[in-house]
This record gives sequence, C-alpha cells and structure tokens, in this order.
Amino acid sequence: MRMLRRSVALATVGALLAGCGGGPGGGGGKISDGAVVLAVLNDQSGIYADLSGRGTIEVVRMAVADYQAKYGDKAVAEKIDVIAADHQNKPDVANSKAQELYDRQRADVIVDVPTSSAALAVATVAKNKKKVFLDVGAATTELEGKGCNKYTFHYGYNSYMLANGTATAVTRDGAKNWYVVYPDYAFGQDMERTFTAAVKNSGGTVVESDPTPFPNDNFSTFLLKAPDLKPKPQVVGTMQAGGDLVNFVKQYNEYKLRDQGIELAIGLMFLTDIHSLGVDALRGTRFTDYWYWNANPENRAWADRFQGKVGRRPTAAHAANYSAALQYLEAVQRGGTDNADAVVGQLEGRKVNDMFGRGGTIRAQDHLLIHDAYLAQVKSSGEVKEPWDYEKIIKTIPAAEAFQQPSAACRL
Repeated sequence: MRMLRRSVALATVGALLAGCGGGPGGGGGKISDGAVVLAVLNDQSGIYADLSGRGTIEVVRMAVADYQAKYGDKAVAEKIDVIAADHQNKPDVANSKAQELYDRQRADVIVDVPTSSAALAVATVAKNKKKVFLDVGAATTELEGKGCNKYTFHYGYNSYMLANGTATAVTRDGAKNWYVVYPDYAFGQDMERTFTAAVKNSGGTVVESDPTPFPNDNFSTFLLKAPDLKPKPQVVGTMQAGGDLVNFVKQYNEYKLRDQGIELAIGLMFLTDIHSLGVDALRGTRFTDYWYWNANPENRAWADRFQGKVGRRPTAAHAANYSAALQYLEAVQRGGTDNADAVVGQLEGRKVNDMFGRGGTIRAQDHLLIHDAYLAQVKSSGEVKEPWDYEKIIKTIPAAEAFQQPSAACRL
C-alpha cells in the first residue's frame, strides 16, 4: 500500500497541555497515540486525479499550517500527521484501505473519497470502527439518507444540489425534453434519480435515460441515438464526471449535436474539466458549482497560495477538502481531544465561516454541510482574461434552497 506521510511538530507548550489534560475546551486534553492523524483517501491516478488527487493532500497540509499559525503553543496536539492512499475508484479497494488507514496507520479521520460507491464503503468502515469520516468527493445523497451514520459527514455537495441548480434552470428556460446518460454505479444512479425529479418538477420530461459502463471512453452509441428519440430531446444531460466527462463532451462536439438542436447540460463539472476541454468546447454551458476560485478576493487569495504550491488553480473539491480538514482540527481544539465521539459532538450543528463554507451549517440531523451553491456558465474565449478564469457566476442559490430537507431514512 503506497502511503504519503508528513509530520509536523507543534510547540512544546501545546504538548504539555495535551499531556496534562489542560487543553482548550475541557475535553480532557487527550490525543491518541501522541498525534492527530488526517488521512486523504482518493483517486490519485485515474479519472478524478486532476479534480482532487494529490492536490487535496496539499490542501490538507495547508489546513494544518493554518491551524498551527492560529493556535501556536496553545494548540492541543503535539504533532499532526498527514497520510494518503489511492482507492482507484473501487469500493473494495476503498474498504480495505480505509481499514488499514484507521487500524495500522492510526488515522483519526479520513477525508475526501470521491466515487460514491467507494464513499459508501468507507462510511460503513467508519461506523464499524467508530472513526470520523468527512466525505467531500462523493455526490450520493445516501450519505445523508439510508447510508448515514454517527461518524460520517457529507461535506461539499451532493446530487440534489447539482440537479436543483442545473436541471431546474435549463428546464424552466425552455428545454423541456431531456435525454439523460449516466454512469452505472452509485453516483450515476443517484444523479439520474435527482435530475429526473428536478426536470419533472420544473415541467419537463425525461424522454429516456441510459446507463453507461464506468469508467468509459466511448459514448458514441448513446450520442448517435439521441437525435432519433421520440420526441426528440432538446437537451442531453451527461452525469459523467472527471475524465469520463471530458470524453463525453469531446464526442458530443464531434457528432455536432448542438447543430442538431440538442443542448448540452452537465450534471457535475470541475474547473479542471473545463481546462482539459477548453472553453470553446463548452461555451455557454450552464452547470452548478459550489465554490469558485475567482468569485471574491478571499477565494482568490487562497487560490494564490494553492497555485504557489501546486502550479495551477484549485477546484471546488480542493477548497472543500481544505475546509473539512480545518473544521476537523478546530473541533479537536475545542474539545481538547481527538476522541471520535467528542469530535462528532463538536461538529454537529456547527456554523462554518471559513473561505469555503462561509455562512454554512453542519446539520445535526444528518451531518450534511448546508451552504450556498451557484449557477455558473462557461465563458467564451473572448471573455477569458487570465488563465483558469473560465466561469461566470449567474446567480447564488441560497443554502436553504440548494439542499434537500433531512431524510426520515437517516438514523444517526
């Protein structure tokens, strides 16, 4: 198992506080194994590596540095370790690596985990091990539905938020007939359900929906089928993500579906996808985003730090992982311990006001982070004034509208 590790020692006064039970928050000042260990579990070599991958390891280190700078010798932990593993987008691999991270590597928390099937597997491990899991990368609403548990938090976005923004806006603007193409695993299945519901609630119809293999690099069968459907769809909605999305859009343009009156709608798109394709391939495409690096001066300043370390601009996933790691460390600080039950208690109902989640709340009922989302549009090449500035925010979707109400299926 390939691991990356970085350990940072904090000031000795913090060590004394931790050792004697005098840490902030009255939680006993106890740090297990002498260190707080944050583990990044994600795709570091496949279709989701660009949107998160090794960049997420760096943002977790940034969160550690910011925590240290804020608390200095009053920090609870003597040291903080950042470790990482590649789950290869496979639920069985995610399961085994999560167990190894929690047991052998002594991880106190696992963050990220894109690929919904992998995230659901890790959530089960977290429940059984009674360890904290902050999922950022997966979209499935099962994490706050029937798959929820006391130790799992869903932090960033979900398929309801994506559908509620994109499908609602496109349908209300006149594209009533949809053809939905989705990857045949937990993420895609959930996206198909939520997008279909949003289209219908907005007065539209899903003419047909088709599952595709995952991962996949050839979508010609589905794209060639679209113009012949009855009634003819006005929009093809692709629920693919990462490298699969890039391939889908390339083939959509190759078969000139736009010229045949079939608009493109994208369920989930990241900045790195636009960069890979180029704005001309996506000009005018609307999609739901949940953070943008150039939306305001605070975001841009943080993005400048990221670029200095990684060499490019961050995605929303990078920003959310930074926030998740920082909020975890803040919870440890408040409670004076990395004990999982104590940390859970500190996170439930917590207001989030950092660079990513400003104005957000970690909902106590189902552990879903509620925050504003954005309806975005890809700029034309003439509108792009600097590298990576590919999006314009059309409107803000308030947190109360962006996410679904708590599900009766969730039993924490």
